[in-house]
Amino acid sequence: MDKPADDLTFWREGANAMMPMVVELRRELHKFPELGLHLPETTRRTREALAGLDVEIVEGKTTSSLVVTLRGAQQGPTILLRGDMDALPMPEDTDVEFKSQHENRMHACGHDSHTAMLVGAVHLLHKNRERLNGNVKFLFQTGEEGYAGARFVIEEGMLDAAPAPSAAFAIHISPNIPTGVIASRSGPLMAATDTIHIEIMGKGGHASQPHYTLDPIPVACEIVTALQSLVTRRVEAFDPVVLSITKIDAGTTGNVIPESARLLGTLRSFSEKSRATAREGIERIASNIARAHGVEANVTLTPGYPVTINDDKFVGFAQNVAQDLFGARGFLKMPAPIMGAEDFSYVLQRLPGCMVFLGVAPEGVAHHHAHACHSNRMMMDEAAMANGIAMHAAIADRFLRGAG
Repeated sequence: MDKPADDLTFWREGANAMMPMVVELRRELHKFPELGLHLPETTRRTREALAGLDVEIVEGKTTSSLVVTLRGAQQGPTILLRGDMDALPMPEDTDVEFKSQHENRMHACGHDSHTAMLVGAVHLLHKNRERLNGNVKFLFQTGEEGYAGARFVIEEGMLDAAPAPSAAFAIHISPNIPTGVIASRSGPLMAATDTIHIEIMGKGGHASQPHYTLDPIPVACEIVTALQSLVTRRVEAFDPVVLSITKIDAGTTGNVIPESARLLGTLRSFSEKSRATAREGIERIASNIARAHGVEANVTLTPGYPVTINDDKFVGFAQNVAQDLFGARGFLKMPAPIMGAEDFSYVLQRLPGCMVFLGVAPEGVAHHHAHACHSNRMMMDEAAMANGIAMHAAIADRFLRGAG
């Protein structure tokens, strides 16, 4: 592996020195996960972890997100580093000693590590603030998991408040990337989302006399099958979408045909063209299949996060930093985007920057076999957080020196 640049060696060493504190904080957050836009205990623990530092802390009015500002020794630009803090509403089925103490709540997407790494980066950059030719704003953000927490931060003006950042950077962990490796790509990184709700209204009755009813269940099944054909036959293969119906709800017992059936699903896309094609097709197919069977379909498509689009120049900058820190193999260029979604997309609509993934494949587990984010069995290699801390710090330092 190539020898890392000498001027970045101390960022790695400094990050390693932060690890006992960072691991302890990550485990505390993991034990007590919170959901949504208001995370009082998570916010309190984060504030406590920053106690004694010469930083400015502002808490949101509509959320408990925090913006922490560190002013460097010299005047200059400002960069935003972001870490999200919320957990998922799901059980944890791991055997770690610090597993979730809250039923049906789990940090299965690694936001506990994002918060802990960002706290470590605040400490590391604060310790070396005489180097900084500008300012660093750290966004500890709530409500990423479906609550659009970043949008609230933007609408409140927390992002634009002086000193306003001119670029943004974020790290997301992934157990399915080799541990310690930074991975990203230019352009679309993660997908836009739409939530699909379809209600089929028929006529209920006795299951032994279906001819007296308008059974919504076979109509629902036909719609699901037709929607899969929509994806493969009407959407361009090189501008793909993913359309998944994930829940069908109908009926109460074995001898009753229900009056209605409900479908729930998600649409993921990387361009407004393919998104519009799929949205139009969903409404047309559901309505016309229902009409063919003499029933009615009500289709609701709720838009979610936009496409997460990385700035080309900033990705190249991040690649250089990662390879200087960790060697030539320390950065992996992703061949394609992924269909997950991120509300950091709202930030990247306003500022140039990028999100990268940090590999955290658990020790002894091949990354392509590791339980993924959002799995009830997701685990991570905590040692990889040192690379995340060093990456945050080096990105900020170099950007403020005009290298970004």
